[in-house]
Order: sequence, then C-alpha cells, then structure tokens
Amino acid sequence: MSEEKISEASQEEQIPEDAETHPKGGDAVAETTPVEEYGKAIETSRNEDPFAAWASYEEKEYSDEEFSEMQQLYDETMQSVVEGEIVSGTILRITGNDVVVDIGFKSEGTIPIEEFGSPEEVQVGDEVHVYLEHVEDQEGQVVLSKQKADFMRVWDRIREAHENGEVVEGRLTRRIKGGIVVDLMGVEAFLPGSQIDVRQVKNFDQFIGEVFPLKIIKLNKSRRNIVVSRRVVLEEERNRLREEVLAELEVGQVRKGVVKNITDFGAFIDLGGVDGLLHITDMSWGRVSHPSELVAIGDELEVKILNYEAERDRISLGLKQLTAYPWEHVEEKYPVGEKVRGKIVSITDYGAFVELEEGIEGLVHISEMSWTQHIRHPSKVVAIGDVVEAVILKINKAEEKISLGLKQVEPDPWETLDERYPVGSRVMGKVRNLTNFGAFVEVEEGIDGLLHVSDISWTKKVAHPSEVLQKNQEIEVKVLSIDPQNEKISVGLKQLERDPWTAVIESTPIGSNVEVEIAKLVSFGAFARLGNGIEGLIHVSEIASDRVQKPEDALAVGDKVMAKVIGIDPIERKIALSVREYERQKDADAQAEYARRGDEDRVSVGDVVGDALPRSMLQAGRSLADAANELMAAVSAHAE
Repeated sequence: MSEEKISEASQEEQIPEDAETHPKGGDAVAETTPVEEYGKAIETSRNEDPFAAWASYEEKEYSDEEFSEMQQLYDETMQSVVEGEIVSGTILRITGNDVVVDIGFKSEGTIPIEEFGSPEEVQVGDEVHVYLEHVEDQEGQVVLSKQKADFMRVWDRIREAHENGEVVEGRLTRRIKGGIVVDLMGVEAFLPGSQIDVRQVKNFDQFIGEVFPLKIIKLNKSRRNIVVSRRVVLEEERNRLREEVLAELEVGQVRKGVVKNITDFGAFIDLGGVDGLLHITDMSWGRVSHPSELVAIGDELEVKILNYEAERDRISLGLKQLTAYPWEHVEEKYPVGEKVRGKIVSITDYGAFVELEEGIEGLVHISEMSWTQHIRHPSKVVAIGDVVEAVILKINKAEEKISLGLKQVEPDPWETLDERYPVGSRVMGKVRNLTNFGAFVEVEEGIDGLLHVSDISWTKKVAHPSEVLQKNQEIEVKVLSIDPQNEKISVGLKQLERDPWTAVIESTPIGSNVEVEIAKLVSFGAFARLGNGIEGLIHVSEIASDRVQKPEDALAVGDKVMAKVIGIDPIERKIALSVREYERQKDADAQAEYARRGDEDRVSVGDVVGDALPRSMLQAGRSLADAANELMAAVSAHAE
C-alpha cells in the first residue's frame, strides 16, 4: 500500500461516524494521532491482554516513525515491573484458595489466600502491595507473594526494634509445634513455648488471640525468620519490681503476694518480682498435713515478713502471725478438771491428739483411754475425725502441751470394786488368758483377776494352769485381795475348799503310820501319795533299813508301802515319810512283845529277828529329829 493510501486510510479511521454532529462541523477530522489512539487502546485494555491492542494495529501499516513511537509507548508500560520489588496490585477475583491480583502486567498473578492476615476480609477491588518474585513462571504467570511484601515493608522497623531492644506488641494467632505464631506488624513471627512465660506453660491455647508485649530475640532476613520472647519482657519487669520491693522491704511488714508454687514443706509467694517462702509451720496455728490444704497456686494472700537475709536473698513469710496466738490465755479457757470436746486429728502408738480449737491440741495417752480395758493401740478405741469428750488433766503453756483423759469422763470402777466384790466373796468368771504364772479371770467386763498357779490346787503340784483350766472356761473363784491404786485383784480356786492340810495335821500327826502309794521316783527319793491325795517325800535314806543307792532299787511307781510320818511343815505344805523308821518301829515293837513272854522266848525271838535287831539297835541311836530334818531338806530341794 502506498503512503498516500495509508494516509487516506488513517484519515478515514480517524473520522468519527457522527462527523456531521462534530462540534467543528462535518469537515472536521480526528485530532489524535495513531500513536495516541494506540495509547488509549492500551489504557482501556488494562484488564485485558495488552498485546491484543498491539495485534490489532499490526494489521495496519504505519510509517517507521509511527511504529517506533508506538513501540516506545508499549515499552514504557512495562518498565515499572521489576523482579524483587514491591508493587501495587488490585484484587480481581477470588478462586477457591487463590486470590487473583493484577499488577498492570501482561498477565495476572495468583496468591494463596492464607498469605493474607485475615482471609475473611479479602475483597475484590481491594488494592494490595505484593512482592514480585518472578515476571513469568513456566505457565507464563506472574509469581507474587503477599507475605514477602509484608515482610519487606516492615523489615527495617523490625530490625531497628531488634537492634535497640525495643518492646513491640504482637497478637498470638495460632499454635504450632513447639510454640505459637505471632502477628507482628503484619508479618508472622515465632514465639517458642519456653519464651511464653517465666514458668513452664502446658496449655498454649489459653494465650491464642491475646496481645502481649514482646521482644525480638532473633532475626534472619533471608529466611524471613523472626523469633520473639515474652519471657524476656516479664523478667525485665520482674527485675524492676524486685528492686523496688527489696528497697522498701522490712521485717514485720504485711504485704500482698500471689502463690507461685507449692511444695511439701511450704509455698512460694510472689511479692511482686521477689519470692518469699511461707513455711508449712507458719501457715496456721493448727495442724497442717500439706500446704495445699490451705493455699492454691494463684491465690492472693496477705503475709507478714518474718525474716529477710539480704546476703542470701531469702525472705521468710508468715500467715498465722496475722492472727492472735491461741495459747495466750489457754489456762483460763481450759482449766484442769474441765470436760471439753474435740476432734481426733492424729493417732500414734502412744496415744491420740485431740484438736480443741485451731492451734490448740491435747494428747490422750493410751493409758488414759480406759479404766478397765488393756488397749494395745489407740486405733482400737478412736479413729481420725471422731469427736470425743475428754477431761483436762494437765497444761504446760511453755511447751504448748495439754494432757487429756478419756476414761476420766466416767467414774473409776476400781474405786468401788471392793464394794461389789468384797474380799472372801465368791464370783463367777471366764478364763480370758493363760500364762506361765497363772490365769486371768474376767470378774466383770474389763476387770480381770489373777488366779496364780499356786492358788489353783491345795494338793496337786500344777506346773502350768493349762493342766487344770482352759481358755474361755467358766469357773467360780474366791476374791483374795483388791488393790485399787495398782488396779489389781487376786482370786483363788483352791480356796473354795477347806485346806486339806488341816485334816492332815489332825489325822496324821508326826509318828503316825500310814499306807502310801508310790507316785513318782526321783534321784533323791520317792513321792508317795497319802489316802487324802496329799503327797509326801520318802528320802532315799529313808527307803529301807539297808542303805539304798537308787530309789528304783527298792521301789516302783504304784507300789503300796507302809511309812511313818517323821515331819510336817504346814506353812510350806510339806510332809516327810520314812519306810526305814516304820520298819525300825515295827522291829522295836516286836522286841518288846517278845520280852514280855519270858526268857525262853528270847532265844526264838533272836532266831526270828536274826541280824536285824543288832542293826536296829545301832541305828536307834540316831536322833529322830535329825532324820526328819534330812527329809525336809530333800523335800525342799525337790520343790525347787
């Protein structure tokens, strides 16, 4: 096409269709050049592909000068789009999780919606600042980032705050592994779990949505990594408050504090930057098993400064010191002999502690729990929590001790025992226990009398009470003695019958002859049973006229022999017998009888008696008393 035709065609395109109504008349022509028209076309196609305008004009022929001018105009529209910078864009639409943004380039870019701080607030038409990472990716799309743009915009401010140690505010948005994400000046920062508070935090969710003062402790621009700490801010504030508290701290002051931690021995109280120990012994005048009974973490208390060691940085606190000392007028409140009521708060092997009021406790010793029962452990009588009635026995204000008695609430049954069971009276009882020395017989509930082994039988030698009695056996006994002060009563079983030794003395006096049965053989003689059941001792020297080495050489158990009573001890209840004396007496009686018959009979008597008479006559010189003493000594040895 010739230049003239191009010029004509250009003029035809520039003539408006309504030329006849043009302000300059029908002969008026377009005042804009082709280049200006192209520029307008580009401006009106911002939301479309700018190359479309270029293509529409490529079909037309222009002069080299016009074409160069249009090329320059197109290049100028692209010169402001540079990779690695922040550009302004407009949100065109929201598609699923992507936000389409137009930055005035040949194509739009898409940004994940989560890069926007508040996705619900994203609106079509909003102007946003984004970071241009790449002009074109593999699909020809512009690569944009909202987070990087936000980071670049506030980086200088964040870096400055970090370098100067400034405190900045941040909102805790969501929890992630190891900590919490914080919105800091529009960008995300990381708050580690160890930096949330001065003490360990287990529940991170309680802080979500909160705004806290923070300090930036670590920066990495290339990774866009920002680490913040709340703990540093709290520690600095704590140190400031600590200095203020320590400057005005004095012993005797009453200050407010918050329970920070609880241990077995007490609680640590935060006085405002400085901690003090409230020991368990200073929590209450009363008994405290564990500090958690009185305080809990987070409680606000008023405490008293008991001691402050500046060099060791230790503060001792008291809570009970804010109330009156309960032992101040204890003697007036609890006079000796008065009945009181209290709660069992502790039980030991030796007694039980009774709380009369907060801070005042009394001890009921195990010996003061019952008049009659033999208590092995206090838990058999009382239990923790029981409310009991007791009597004040003794008060020691200096040592903060009160002695109490449970049994004193009732009258002492031992004081009237002799009225109910006078000495000599008979009483039915139950065998409660057997020992080596006797048996305990319950004469009434809680009162046992001792039946000694020596009071079981008049005649039988009882080695152990089990030979005669059984546990829980009902028996009748006789009251022998009562000792109210020592709470002892003695009873007897054999005393229910007449003492057989009285009859022995009357029926078998010394010198009388009795028939006995050999009951037992011992090394020093033989025990022989008389007809009334009493046993006497035949010493080995009294077994026969001839000397006997062993009792079994002359006697056997069960043999019945005649013996003479040569000694009686009614106090020791021992009787001495002699077979030899019986035989000697028999020989003497026989000799006297033959003497009365005349001289002619003496020869025959000598024949009959043989050698026995000379031996008897020789032995007759021995004193009867000496023989009796020897037998009594043997009996005593056997008894021992």
